[in-house]
Amino acid sequence: MVSPMDECWKVTVNRDTCVGSGVCIGTAPRYFRLDDNRSRPIAENVDPDEDVLAAADTCPTESIIVRDAAGNQLAPPEEILPPLNTMG
Repeated sequence: MVSPMDECWKVTVNRDTCVGSGVCIGTAPRYFRLDDNRSRPIAENVDPDEDVLAAADTCPTESIIVRDAAGNQLAPPEEILPPLNTMG
């Protein structure tokens, strides 16, 4: 069995929502850089590293998405909506 820590992660940054705060660079400088005042991953595919998850979790605009090899979103946590009230 392969654990999530044994596989490659895909890192993307939504440059339309990124405000260029630089929090990701301060948190995970080996993985992010600023390009035209917006964050960009240095590499799209990375080895699992808690610093990458921390950068995504602390991004003020949640512009950094980290997915595992199966495409499951690891960070930031996906919003879980409460069930709709169908009783009236």
